[in-house]
Amino acid sequence: MSQWLVLAVAMALACALVLAFTALRHRRVAEDEDTSETPDVIEYMTMMVGVVYAIVLGLAIAGVWESRGAAEDNVRREAQALYEVTQRADVYPAAVRDRIRGEVDAYVAHTVDVDWPLLTAEEPPSTEGAALLGRLRTSVTHQSPATELQAQAYQPLLDQVAIADEARHVRTQSDSTTLPGMVWFGLLVGALVTVGLIFTLQIRRSGRELLLAGLFSALIAFLLFLVWSFDAPFGREGIDSAGPFLDLFPAVAERMTAAAP
Repeated sequence: MSQWLVLAVAMALACALVLAFTALRHRRVAEDEDTSETPDVIEYMTMMVGVVYAIVLGLAIAGVWESRGAAEDNVRREAQALYEVTQRADVYPAAVRDRIRGEVDAYVAHTVDVDWPLLTAEEPPSTEGAALLGRLRTSVTHQSPATELQAQAYQPLLDQVAIADEARHVRTQSDSTTLPGMVWFGLLVGALVTVGLIFTLQIRRSGRELLLAGLFSALIAFLLFLVWSFDAPFGREGIDSAGPFLDLFPAVAERMTAAAP
């Protein structure tokens, strides 16, 4: 199911539940109940609960947004390091250069084709990715410099491979959700309490009040969906978060496009 469809269903369901509960409440209200005034203490409690929940929700959104940004920066660092390896290998003979670039392309293709679906599904990465990167490290390490230019490029090549290896380890260890279950429990309970408290304000069945109540509940549903969506550092479907690899290695992207049905 598309995330946009999930968002639309969640917002529509929240709005429909609030409106249906309001209509049901007014059917069962006593004839002598005064709905024209609300006690000041209830207004104060509603305001305080809303403010506290807004702060907690804002902190949750900031936390998952920061984790998503850190994951994107790390992916960009890994892709850039591998790209630098392919460019700096230009000082080697054609056979060595082609072998190193072929190993980089194989690692990138495996990362995007195999590892990325596992990342978005929050499953452990395959061991083949580490083996491919280890093979690249071996090829770079065992290639003895034959000229002064190759000697100058040798250590930077090793450094870039080390950066890519480190970024890969960080990526594979940060594939789980950011917020623990206890935080999600608090967010969901807080949403129910916050939406439920609006019924203590003596909402009548006027069009304006029903519209505001529906929009308020839909807004809460949208913000919770936003937290849920960004709680996955690499997204919940597709390979959009692998964009730096596809941008820096267009041959791999073209190969994937040609292989797609």
